[in-house]
Amino acid sequence: MNPKCTRFTLPLVSMLMIATATSASEPPSFTREQLEKLAHVSSRNIQAARNQIEAATSAVTTSRAFPNPEIEYQKGQSTARQPTGVPGDVRLYTITQPIDLPWIRNARIGAAEASLESVSALGRGLEADIIARIRQRYFDVLRRQAELKAALEDQTQMEGVRDRIALRVETGEAPRFELIKADAEMLNSQKNAYSAELRVTQARASLRALIGPALPEDFVLKGRLQDPLEISDIDTLRKEIGVTNPDLLRARAEQQRATKQLDLERAKRLPTLSIRASRDIDPELQLSRMGVVMTIPLWDRRSGPIGEARANLSRTTNELAHYEFSLDRSVEVAYEQYQIAQAQVNALESGIVRQAESAVRIAEHAYRFGERGILEVLDAQRVFRAARNELINARYEAASIWAEIERLRAKLPTEK
Repeated sequence: MNPKCTRFTLPLVSMLMIATATSASEPPSFTREQLEKLAHVSSRNIQAARNQIEAATSAVTTSRAFPNPEIEYQKGQSTARQPTGVPGDVRLYTITQPIDLPWIRNARIGAAEASLESVSALGRGLEADIIARIRQRYFDVLRRQAELKAALEDQTQMEGVRDRIALRVETGEAPRFELIKADAEMLNSQKNAYSAELRVTQARASLRALIGPALPEDFVLKGRLQDPLEISDIDTLRKEIGVTNPDLLRARAEQQRATKQLDLERAKRLPTLSIRASRDIDPELQLSRMGVVMTIPLWDRRSGPIGEARANLSRTTNELAHYEFSLDRSVEVAYEQYQIAQAQVNALESGIVRQAESAVRIAEHAYRFGERGILEVLDAQRVFRAARNELINARYEAASIWAEIERLRAKLPTEK
């Protein structure tokens, strides 16, 4: 190998190995979309819902199957009662094929297909609920992290204020009461930072418990609470939710299934047919027969099953009307709440927080020049912290309402 190539290649390989080791030691990071897709693949609840859909699909296959034929074989011994009779073996072969009448078959298949749609909507709703909960806990982790960051900033700021006050107390420029007050505020900021750190740990544990072991313990989230979230206007939301909402889809499928079930019960009240062929063999004769067997619903007119199916149809119709009305109200209320939350965020971002921050700077400058006391500075800082925490909570509230609207839309990660 060329020595010059070796001189340049070895440092390059070393740099690559160091970069690889550094990247391997970094914790994995996830965006909200990646968490949703991870739950879509690894969630046991979602997999159980898919198993229910597979079972309903098999039920549809069962409903399309034709009835099996019935084969009968009998063997016996004949005994002559007259001198001219011939004793010997007697055999009987019979085959019966029930006829799957079209009006019964179509109603049976329709009921099974409607059940499949209902189960599919139920599985879709379950997955939408899990995704919505993941979004809620994702935003909760971001909120707790923002609170921790703010608490650490407050702690650092209070430690600096406390050091400056201690210096002024030592030089006799300020009374010891100010130092006592600053010590109390500093201890309070340390307590708040510790509590915020615990809340971050709890929020991260809740998120990982929901997704499962597929999410590593040392994960890092990408994103911020102030990142923009897309939302359509109210009319567009109503149209989309009317097409994709799982509860509404399930209610419609249940109504369709109840309708088909009523048709099926009424069809079973009609006579059913079977084709029968038989062959009779005895020592003297061979007799072949072919005919039709008709089951006449003379005593059982299926009044009970028909009444039950009719009541279920009425129930599903009423439930569908209830879901349509309540869903429309839920969409309207959620949309209004989102607008209110966004207005609060805008008001806090554009005015209140900035003014509170400016008041803190002015109070600190006035304190340095002896124009204000430490109490005014601490009060200004307290007002700023309250406004900033209110902004964090308002952002979280807006994000939570967005997650609820998306749950109503039931837009799954695989459909984006």
